[in-house]
Amino acid sequence: MNTLNQVYSSRSVRRRYEVWFLRLNLADGGGAWWLRYLLMNPGRDGCVGNVLGKPVQVWATWFPLNERPQSFIQGFPLDGLQLSEKGRSPFHFAIADNAIDEESCRGRLRVDGHEIAWDLRYSSTFQVTLSSKGWIGFSRTPHSDAVFSGHIILDGRRFEGQPLGCGLQGHNCGYRHRNFWTWAHAYFPRPRAGPSTFEALVYEMPFGLVFRKSVLWHEGKQYVFRKLREIREDRKNLQWNFRGVSRDGSQLEVALDGRGPGIHRLPYLKTDCSGTFEVANNSLASAALSFTRTGKSAEKLETIGGAVLEMVG
Repeated sequence: MNTLNQVYSSRSVRRRYEVWFLRLNLADGGGAWWLRYLLMNPGRDGCVGNVLGKPVQVWATWFPLNERPQSFIQGFPLDGLQLSEKGRSPFHFAIADNAIDEESCRGRLRVDGHEIAWDLRYSSTFQVTLSSKGWIGFSRTPHSDAVFSGHIILDGRRFEGQPLGCGLQGHNCGYRHRNFWTWAHAYFPRPRAGPSTFEALVYEMPFGLVFRKSVLWHEGKQYVFRKLREIREDRKNLQWNFRGVSRDGSQLEVALDGRGPGIHRLPYLKTDCSGTFEVANNSLASAALSFTRTGKSAEKLETIGGAVLEMVG
Protein backbone atom coordinates (compact mmCIF):
# COMPACT_ATOMS: atom_id res chain seq x y z
CA MET A 1 0.00 0.00 0.00
CA ASN A 2 1.20 3.51 -0.83
CA THR A 3 1.71 5.33 2.50
CA LEU A 4 3.08 8.64 1.17
CA ASN A 5 -0.39 10.26 1.15
CA GLN A 6 -1.02 9.60 4.85
CA VAL A 7 -2.30 12.66 6.72
CA TYR A 8 0.31 14.39 8.90
CA SER A 9 -1.72 17.25 10.40
CA SER A 10 -4.11 16.90 13.32
CA ARG A 11 -7.35 18.87 13.33
CA SER A 12 -6.10 20.80 16.38
CA VAL A 13 -2.89 22.15 14.78
CA ARG A 14 -3.01 25.94 14.63
CA ARG A 15 -0.25 26.65 12.15
CA ARG A 16 0.41 24.23 9.28
CA TYR A 17 -0.49 23.72 5.66
CA GLU A 18 -0.92 20.30 4.05
CA VAL A 19 -1.71 19.83 0.40
CA TRP A 20 -2.41 16.94 -1.96
CA PHE A 21 -2.05 17.91 -5.61
CA LEU A 22 -1.72 16.57 -9.12
CA ARG A 23 -0.39 17.90 -12.38
CA LEU A 24 -1.31 16.26 -15.65
CA ASN A 25 -0.23 17.09 -19.18
CA LEU A 26 -2.99 16.24 -21.67
CA ALA A 27 -2.13 13.41 -24.04
CA ASP A 28 -3.22 15.49 -27.05
CA GLY A 29 -0.72 18.25 -26.18
CA GLY A 30 -3.42 20.89 -25.80
CA GLY A 31 -2.56 21.95 -22.27
CA ALA A 32 -2.12 20.87 -18.67
CA TRP A 33 -4.16 20.84 -15.46
CA TRP A 34 -3.06 21.52 -11.88
CA LEU A 35 -5.48 20.38 -9.13
CA ARG A 36 -4.91 21.07 -5.44
CA TYR A 37 -6.64 19.99 -2.21
CA LEU A 38 -5.51 22.16 0.73
CA LEU A 39 -5.85 21.97 4.50
CA MET A 40 -4.55 25.05 6.38
CA ASN A 41 -4.44 25.94 10.09
CA PRO A 42 -7.40 23.71 11.04
CA GLY A 43 -6.93 24.46 14.78
CA ARG A 44 -7.60 28.17 14.20
CA ASP A 45 -10.14 27.78 11.37
CA GLY A 46 -7.71 28.90 8.67
CA CYS A 47 -7.07 32.64 8.66
CA VAL A 48 -10.34 34.16 9.83
CA GLY A 49 -11.34 37.34 8.01
CA ASN A 50 -9.05 36.74 5.01
CA VAL A 51 -10.74 35.97 1.69
CA LEU A 52 -7.92 33.51 0.92
CA GLY A 53 -7.96 31.98 4.38
CA LYS A 54 -10.58 29.23 4.44
CA PRO A 55 -9.26 26.15 6.31
CA VAL A 56 -10.23 23.81 3.46
CA GLN A 57 -9.69 24.81 -0.17
CA VAL A 58 -9.83 23.19 -3.60
CA TRP A 59 -7.91 24.72 -6.50
CA ALA A 60 -8.08 24.03 -10.24
CA THR A 61 -5.75 25.71 -12.75
CA TRP A 62 -5.99 25.27 -16.51
CA PHE A 63 -2.82 25.85 -18.56
CA PRO A 64 -3.97 26.08 -22.21
CA LEU A 65 -1.27 25.77 -24.85
CA ASN A 66 0.11 29.21 -25.87
CA GLU A 67 -2.44 31.07 -23.74
CA ARG A 68 -2.64 32.55 -20.26
CA PRO A 69 -3.57 30.13 -17.45
CA GLN A 70 -6.82 30.39 -15.49
CA SER A 71 -7.19 29.57 -11.77
CA PHE A 72 -10.36 28.71 -9.87
CA ILE A 73 -10.24 28.51 -6.05
CA GLN A 74 -13.08 27.69 -3.70
CA GLY A 75 -12.94 27.64 0.10
CA PHE A 76 -14.99 25.50 2.49
CA PRO A 77 -15.66 25.32 6.25
CA LEU A 78 -13.78 22.75 8.28
CA ASP A 79 -16.92 21.06 9.64
CA GLY A 80 -17.71 19.59 6.22
CA LEU A 81 -14.33 17.88 5.82
CA GLN A 82 -14.04 14.09 5.81
CA LEU A 83 -10.39 13.18 6.37
CA SER A 84 -8.62 9.94 7.18
CA GLU A 85 -6.92 9.76 10.58
CA LYS A 86 -3.38 10.99 11.01
CA GLY A 87 -0.83 8.40 9.86
CA ARG A 88 -3.46 5.91 8.70
CA SER A 89 -4.04 4.19 5.37
CA PRO A 90 -5.92 4.20 3.10
CA PHE A 91 -5.94 7.98 2.75
CA HIS A 92 -9.02 10.02 1.85
CA PHE A 93 -9.95 13.73 1.79
CA ALA A 94 -13.49 14.85 0.89
CA ILE A 95 -15.34 18.16 1.06
CA ALA A 96 -18.69 18.85 -0.67
CA ASP A 97 -18.37 17.46 -4.24
CA ASN A 98 -14.56 17.24 -4.06
CA ALA A 99 -12.44 14.26 -2.99
CA ILE A 100 -9.04 12.66 -3.38
CA ASP A 101 -7.75 9.24 -2.27
CA GLU A 102 -4.90 6.87 -3.07
CA GLU A 103 -5.77 6.36 -6.74
CA SER A 104 -8.54 8.75 -7.74
CA CYS A 105 -9.89 12.27 -7.36
CA ARG A 106 -13.02 14.19 -8.27
CA GLY A 107 -14.23 17.73 -7.98
CA ARG A 108 -16.84 20.36 -8.78
CA LEU A 109 -16.17 24.08 -8.36
CA ARG A 110 -18.36 27.08 -9.12
CA VAL A 111 -16.24 30.24 -9.15
CA ASP A 112 -17.04 33.68 -10.65
CA GLY A 113 -19.56 32.29 -13.13
CA HIS A 114 -17.35 29.35 -14.17
CA GLU A 115 -18.00 25.67 -13.49
CA ILE A 116 -15.25 23.07 -13.40
CA ALA A 117 -15.79 19.36 -12.76
CA TRP A 118 -13.50 16.34 -12.91
CA ASP A 119 -13.41 12.62 -12.23
CA LEU A 120 -9.98 11.01 -12.59
CA ARG A 121 -8.14 7.81 -11.79
CA TYR A 122 -4.36 7.38 -11.76
CA SER A 123 -1.72 4.70 -11.41
CA SER A 124 2.08 4.63 -11.32
CA THR A 125 5.13 2.44 -10.77
CA PHE A 126 7.39 4.82 -8.80
CA GLN A 127 7.03 6.82 -5.57
CA VAL A 128 9.62 8.91 -3.76
CA THR A 129 10.12 11.09 -0.68
CA LEU A 130 12.10 14.06 -1.89
CA SER A 131 12.42 15.79 1.49
CA SER A 132 11.41 14.89 5.06
CA LYS A 133 12.32 17.29 7.89
CA GLY A 134 9.89 16.36 10.65
CA TRP A 135 7.75 19.23 11.93
CA ILE A 136 9.45 21.61 9.46
CA GLY A 137 7.78 19.80 6.58
CA PHE A 138 8.12 17.30 3.77
CA SER A 139 7.79 16.86 0.01
CA ARG A 140 6.49 13.46 -1.11
CA THR A 141 5.50 12.09 -4.50
CA PRO A 142 3.20 9.08 -4.10
CA HIS A 143 2.79 8.84 -7.91
CA SER A 144 5.85 10.08 -9.83
CA ASP A 145 5.11 8.51 -13.23
CA ALA A 146 1.34 8.82 -13.02
CA VAL A 147 -0.98 8.01 -15.91
CA PHE A 148 -4.43 9.63 -15.63
CA SER A 149 -7.74 8.48 -17.09
CA GLY A 150 -11.18 10.05 -16.91
CA HIS A 151 -12.56 13.48 -17.71
CA ILE A 152 -12.39 17.18 -16.85
CA ILE A 153 -15.11 19.67 -17.84
CA LEU A 154 -14.55 23.45 -17.98
CA ASP A 155 -17.64 25.56 -18.78
CA GLY A 156 -19.02 22.78 -20.96
CA ARG A 157 -15.74 21.95 -22.71
CA ARG A 158 -14.93 18.31 -22.06
CA PHE A 159 -11.44 16.79 -21.84
CA GLU A 160 -11.65 13.01 -21.80
CA GLY A 161 -9.33 10.08 -22.47
CA GLN A 162 -8.13 6.60 -21.57
CA PRO A 163 -5.50 7.80 -20.86
CA LEU A 164 -6.23 11.49 -20.52
CA GLY A 165 -2.65 12.46 -19.74
CA CYS A 166 0.40 11.88 -17.57
CA GLY A 167 2.32 13.64 -14.80
CA LEU A 168 2.44 13.27 -11.02
CA GLN A 169 0.46 13.28 -7.78
CA GLY A 170 2.23 14.91 -4.86
CA HIS A 171 1.81 15.57 -1.14
CA ASN A 172 3.48 18.46 0.72
CA CYS A 173 3.27 19.73 4.28
CA GLY A 174 4.93 22.38 6.43
CA TYR A 175 4.81 24.56 9.53
CA ARG A 176 5.37 27.47 7.15
CA HIS A 177 6.23 27.94 3.50
CA ARG A 178 9.92 28.36 2.81
CA ASN A 179 11.28 31.84 2.04
CA PHE A 180 12.50 30.54 -1.30
CA TRP A 181 12.25 27.33 -3.26
CA THR A 182 12.67 25.98 -6.77
CA TRP A 183 10.92 22.75 -7.71
CA ALA A 184 10.54 20.84 -10.95
CA HIS A 185 9.11 17.57 -12.21
CA ALA A 186 9.41 16.16 -15.72
CA TYR A 187 7.74 13.14 -17.32
CA PHE A 188 9.61 11.64 -20.27
CA PRO A 189 7.59 9.19 -22.43
CA ARG A 190 9.72 6.44 -23.97
CA PRO A 191 7.80 4.55 -26.68
CA ARG A 192 9.90 1.37 -26.52
CA ALA A 193 10.27 1.33 -22.73
CA GLY A 194 8.59 2.57 -19.58
CA PRO A 195 8.59 6.32 -18.93
CA SER A 196 11.37 8.08 -17.06
CA THR A 197 10.69 10.86 -14.56
CA PHE A 198 12.83 13.50 -12.94
CA GLU A 199 12.17 15.66 -9.88
CA ALA A 200 14.34 18.29 -8.21
CA LEU A 201 13.94 20.53 -5.17
CA VAL A 202 16.02 23.34 -3.67
CA TYR A 203 14.84 25.38 -0.69
CA GLU A 204 15.91 27.51 2.26
CA MET A 205 16.39 25.84 5.64
CA PRO A 206 17.11 27.22 9.14
CA PHE A 207 20.58 28.52 10.10
CA GLY A 208 21.44 29.58 6.54
CA LEU A 209 21.43 26.04 5.15
CA VAL A 210 20.02 25.11 1.73
CA PHE A 211 18.40 21.78 0.88
CA ARG A 212 19.28 20.36 -2.56
CA LYS A 213 18.18 17.06 -4.06
CA SER A 214 17.11 15.60 -7.39
CA VAL A 215 15.90 12.11 -8.28
CA LEU A 216 15.85 10.40 -11.67
CA TRP A 217 13.69 7.32 -12.24
CA HIS A 218 15.09 5.60 -15.33
CA GLU A 219 14.83 2.03 -16.63
CA GLY A 220 13.32 0.84 -13.35
CA LYS A 221 16.03 2.30 -11.13
CA GLN A 222 16.28 5.34 -8.88
CA TYR A 223 19.28 7.67 -9.10
CA VAL A 224 19.70 10.28 -6.35
CA PHE A 225 21.73 13.47 -6.85
CA ARG A 226 22.48 15.64 -3.81
CA LYS A 227 25.48 17.52 -5.15
CA LEU A 228 23.81 20.09 -7.39
CA ARG A 229 25.62 23.00 -9.01
CA GLU A 230 23.45 25.64 -10.61
CA ILE A 231 24.44 27.01 -14.00
CA ARG A 232 21.47 29.33 -14.52
CA GLU A 233 18.50 30.38 -12.39
CA ASP A 234 16.16 33.01 -13.83
CA ARG A 235 13.17 33.47 -11.54
CA LYS A 236 11.58 36.17 -13.69
CA ASN A 237 11.44 34.05 -16.84
CA LEU A 238 11.36 30.63 -15.14
CA GLN A 239 14.56 29.01 -16.37
CA TRP A 240 16.72 26.61 -14.35
CA ASN A 241 19.88 24.81 -15.47
CA PHE A 242 22.10 22.73 -13.20
CA ARG A 243 24.48 19.79 -12.98
CA GLY A 244 24.44 16.95 -10.46
CA VAL A 245 26.66 14.06 -9.37
CA SER A 246 25.47 10.94 -7.52
CA ARG A 247 27.38 8.79 -5.03
CA ASP A 248 28.09 6.15 -7.69
CA GLY A 249 29.60 8.77 -10.02
CA SER A 250 26.63 9.14 -12.35
CA GLN A 251 26.32 12.63 -13.80
CA LEU A 252 23.32 14.69 -14.72
CA GLU A 253 22.82 17.94 -16.60
CA VAL A 254 19.34 19.46 -16.72
CA ALA A 255 17.80 22.44 -18.53
CA LEU A 256 14.26 23.46 -17.55
CA ASP A 257 12.46 26.19 -19.48
CA GLY A 258 9.18 27.70 -18.33
CA ARG A 259 9.23 30.86 -20.46
CA GLY A 260 6.16 32.06 -22.34
CA PRO A 261 2.49 32.79 -21.67
CA GLY A 262 2.18 29.70 -19.45
CA ILE A 263 3.85 31.42 -16.48
CA HIS A 264 1.21 31.72 -13.77
CA ARG A 265 1.74 33.89 -10.69
CA LEU A 266 -0.56 33.34 -7.72
CA PRO A 267 -0.65 34.71 -4.16
CA TYR A 268 -0.23 32.08 -1.44
CA LEU A 269 -1.29 32.94 2.12
CA LYS A 270 1.33 32.64 4.85
CA THR A 271 0.46 30.19 7.62
CA ASP A 272 0.84 32.94 10.27
CA CYS A 273 -1.88 34.86 8.37
CA SER A 274 0.37 37.94 8.12
CA GLY A 275 0.07 38.33 4.35
CA THR A 276 0.76 36.67 1.02
CA PHE A 277 3.72 35.85 -1.20
CA GLU A 278 3.92 35.11 -4.92
CA VAL A 279 4.36 31.64 -6.42
CA ALA A 280 5.33 31.38 -10.10
CA ASN A 281 4.42 28.11 -11.81
CA ASN A 282 4.43 26.89 -15.41
CA SER A 283 2.88 23.45 -15.75
CA LEU A 284 3.65 23.41 -19.48
CA ALA A 285 7.41 23.77 -19.14
CA SER A 286 10.00 21.95 -21.25
CA ALA A 287 12.91 19.87 -19.99
CA ALA A 288 16.10 18.49 -21.54
CA LEU A 289 18.26 16.08 -19.56
CA SER A 290 21.63 14.43 -20.20
CA PHE A 291 22.43 11.42 -18.00
CA THR A 292 25.77 9.63 -17.92
CA ARG A 293 26.38 6.43 -15.98
CA THR A 294 29.91 5.21 -15.23
CA GLY A 295 31.29 3.37 -18.22
CA LYS A 296 28.37 4.27 -20.48
CA SER A 297 27.73 6.98 -23.03
CA ALA A 298 25.40 9.87 -22.26
CA GLU A 299 21.65 9.34 -22.64
CA LYS A 300 19.34 12.19 -23.65
CA LEU A 301 15.79 12.69 -22.40
CA GLU A 302 13.59 15.54 -23.60
CA THR A 303 10.00 16.75 -23.30
CA ILE A 304 8.29 19.83 -24.70
CA GLY A 305 5.45 20.78 -22.36
CA GLY A 306 5.77 17.66 -20.21
CA ALA A 307 7.36 19.35 -17.21
CA VAL A 308 6.36 21.69 -14.39
CA LEU A 309 8.68 24.36 -12.98
CA GLU A 310 7.86 26.40 -9.87
CA MET A 311 9.89 29.22 -8.27
CA VAL A 312 9.43 31.33 -5.15
CA GLY A 313 11.57 34.09 -3.67
